[in-house]
Amino acid sequence: MTREDLRQKHRTRNQEQSLAAFLQQKARFDAMVAELQQMSADHFGADPEDVLWGKAATLEHWNSRLASVTDCYFKRGEFAE
Repeated sequence: MTREDLRQKHRTRNQEQSLAAFLQQKARFDAMVAELQQMSADHFGADPEDVLWGKAATLEHWNSRLASVTDCYFKRGEFAE
């Protein structure tokens, strides 16, 4: 096997391992998105008759964390180019 063959084999193996790691993380992401949808459908465990400022503040905090992710991906806010 030539040196170039070894390099190509290494590149191929590296790409396969990278793809496997990416797909594992995507599955994790998708599972979290599904959980977020479930949380939202359940109104984040809040009883509409008992919602006070604490629940609103918690949801605002969670929204700010999610906005950081979406802003980064869509290059908005502090991530704008």
